[in-house]
Amino acid sequence: MSHHISLESFDTDGAVREAAESAGANRRDFLRKGAVAGGGFVAGGVLFNGLMSPAEAAISTRSRSKKNDVKILNYALTLEYLESAFYTAALANKVSGGDAALARFTEVVQAHEAAHVKGLKAALGSSAVKSPTFDFGAAVTDVATYRATAQALEDTGVSAYAGQGPNLFQRPVVQVALSIHSVEARHAAWVRYLNGAVPAPATYDRARSEKAVLKIVTGTKFIQ
Repeated sequence: MSHHISLESFDTDGAVREAAESAGANRRDFLRKGAVAGGGFVAGGVLFNGLMSPAEAAISTRSRSKKNDVKILNYALTLEYLESAFYTAALANKVSGGDAALARFTEVVQAHEAAHVKGLKAALGSSAVKSPTFDFGAAVTDVATYRATAQALEDTGVSAYAGQGPNLFQRPVVQVALSIHSVEARHAAWVRYLNGAVPAPATYDRARSEKAVLKIVTGTKFIQ
């Protein structure tokens, strides 16, 4: 049985639809192309449910399709689950150490990541994967560890979205991914500035594959 993802449910303020229309797609085309055939899927005999190990990476880099778009959106959703939970825990623990600028960053970014989770879940509907359980340890209690972890997570998130761009099949999904990618890049620059690092350290940003990102994320041991 197939399910359909309504990208219009994600595009609540019309920004994605407006961008699509400016690129030559009318409202009818957007709604028709915005329905992504989905449903459950299995890769290597393992149901994609949250982040898998690098060896079990499921996204195809050779064949773009609606089904592959669902995998990419679920991959993005799981990364957003991670970031949302991280900043929520940081807020709860008041880990800013009295630094008002860092506290403001945490508050704003937590709201962004929570909204990304909500939007992606709405877009995926019944095809959305569930959130894993996380334990961030000192990363959300010690201010120095928090700063370093936030920078690493944001840099990884930007590279993850960039890595999936060439694998996307449908224009509305590209618009959704780009709308999040640019915000994640702003987060990365912001926390780098707060940490005293160069906000834009390279002429070209590195795009990471699914396997590379999974290796980094699973290596943190945050996912229980």
